[in-house]
Amino acid sequence: MLERFEHHINKNLPFLKEKKLLIAISGGMDSVILTHLCHKLKLKVALAHCNFNLRAEESDGDECFVIKLAEDLNLEVFVENFDTYKYAQDNKCSIQIACRDLRYAWFKELATQLNCPFILTAHHADDNLETFLINLTRGTGLEGLTGIPEINDRLVRPLLPFSSAEMKQFAKTNAIKWRNDSSNASTKYLRNKLRHDIIPILKEINPKVLQNFQNTISNLKETHEIVTESVDVFLSRTIENISGNEVRFKISEFKAVASPKAYLYEVFKEFGFTQWHDILSLLDAASGKQVFSSTYRLIKNREHLLLSKIHDYDSPAITISENDKWIETPFGMLVFDDAITNREKATVNKKHTVAYVDKALLKFPLTLRKWEEGDVFYPFGMSGKKKLSKYFKDEKLSILDKENVWLLCSGNDIVWVVNRRADNRFKVTENTRDVLEIQLKTGLLY
Repeated sequence: MLERFEHHINKNLPFLKEKKLLIAISGGMDSVILTHLCHKLKLKVALAHCNFNLRAEESDGDECFVIKLAEDLNLEVFVENFDTYKYAQDNKCSIQIACRDLRYAWFKELATQLNCPFILTAHHADDNLETFLINLTRGTGLEGLTGIPEINDRLVRPLLPFSSAEMKQFAKTNAIKWRNDSSNASTKYLRNKLRHDIIPILKEINPKVLQNFQNTISNLKETHEIVTESVDVFLSRTIENISGNEVRFKISEFKAVASPKAYLYEVFKEFGFTQWHDILSLLDAASGKQVFSSTYRLIKNREHLLLSKIHDYDSPAITISENDKWIETPFGMLVFDDAITNREKATVNKKHTVAYVDKALLKFPLTLRKWEEGDVFYPFGMSGKKKLSKYFKDEKLSILDKENVWLLCSGNDIVWVVNRRADNRFKVTENTRDVLEIQLKTGLLY
């Protein structure tokens, strides 16, 4: 196995030979063998062990074993203790999720401190098959059937080509000892049930099941690459615009393909959506219909789908004094300049990002706030008033556009619908003595 491991590193992961590496070690067979293999190849490694304090003396025994192993191999070792039960309770998650979150957060923090660009974990071929079966039973797309990635950001899994049986034989041949985790014997967890009850039956039916599975994974990965290329080409003609808080997709392009649902899934899966029937229905839904994930939302807006992050839109009002020359806002910077002498420029201004007003008509302090239902203003260049809701409709503003509208107000009167239209009541005239220029310095509301 050592020769195969060395060949695998040289051929597929040569970059591991050049850097200091952090090995995630539990004390179990897989991570102990990974440590011995890396040590025999003289790779520069340090060990990182998590004590989750879930199995009393057994957990402490694992910690002592790892420390002793590090001493025997003359390796650096780092140990972190966690109050896993408290973390799970505070974050309302399972113990398994708590262990995963705590483990990887600490590994990444420690790797950064030690200047280790890569973290090695001991996932192997049997783990890969288990993950495939878990994803299959829960329902997944093609990417869920391509197994555990060998390289994922800073995580590297150099044992993926090797089976558990190979590793046990290597341990026996080299008299390598390890710790047994008693929780691995319980079948209350799906992974353990597959490991102890299902996979042995598959191996009995076909002793080459792991070899055949790895061939299947390879084929699926190649198919996934083809799908990814196809989706990239599709997106190049489907995305119409990307702004600070919005990606705009042409609905017509989804309707033009043979399987709109498949393309919707491939395009939006990474944003946490799961209601694929509802998303498919958006293509023919009334404008304004929305579908939510935990962090994103998808909105039907006439001939487009709008994707945006979910934000807290209840932003507090901002007070602006007469002496303020600039002020930071949630959507950029407003700059105030009362040294304007070009009156003609102020009276014919057509820029949305600038408003010129008669300073004498303002009542300080001014207020910058979100628009509210029932707000009315007098659009610059028009006679009479208009409800903002009607103005938005005439301007064909989407739900996202409307949510990001801010108003600059003098008392109860709107001075400027920021980045859109000034109010006629505060316009510069021939009688204006002091012109105030108000400019938005960033181009996008978000």
